[in-house]
Amino acid sequence: MSARAPRRGPRYPRPPRIRSSGGCTFAEHPDRAAPSARIIWHADLDPGTIGVAAVPADPADPDSLRLEHLAPWLAIALGPDGREHVVLSDGWRHIRLDIEEGRLTGEEAVLLHYRLRGLASAETRLLPLRRLLSLCRHRRFARSLFPRDPQIGHGIEVLRVHDALRDGASQREIATVLFGADRVDHDWNGSSDSLRSRVRRMVREARSMALGGYRQLMRSGASRR
Repeated sequence: MSARAPRRGPRYPRPPRIRSSGGCTFAEHPDRAAPSARIIWHADLDPGTIGVAAVPADPADPDSLRLEHLAPWLAIALGPDGREHVVLSDGWRHIRLDIEEGRLTGEEAVLLHYRLRGLASAETRLLPLRRLLSLCRHRRFARSLFPRDPQIGHGIEVLRVHDALRDGASQREIATVLFGADRVDHDWNGSSDSLRSRVRRMVREARSMALGGYRQLMRSGASRR
């Protein structure tokens, strides 16, 4: 799901509706750069999604959340059941909320009741909850609470392989772009098959990701954390 951020203050535009169940729906123009897009993944795919009830509150209450304070990062999509699905994102980091009762749209301030259940499922939401509290308190995403994913570099390479395959590149051409012409000239037809095997694995992974494997990325990231 993807949605545009609402304007500051109580006059929110109507949130876009979710129109499919494919994991995300892109309401923004496909030419929009990834850091400026606001992607809202289904809670089944994003294990850090926090379910909350939102109750209208007095803005002067120190426990209340004033929506205008989060407006620069806030985007809301409306599900088929009328519930709001929320992401707070600066384009690089994100916090996901599902509004299980109440709403954010049109409210000046709300009191959030966090819904944590069980043992394993609650554990995956403790870090996102700390991130939310820190953002509300300091109005910035704390770098210390968003450790760099060691798989990012590999994931970018897989995306490049997918793009190259779509453009009709051969495996040798892919290897040349990723590892350089000198290494390919030296190793491609050498006694060791390691470079060719590595490229073949990346090609298989790129095709698997394109067929739906990308849906496991956030789950695997949560398990590593």
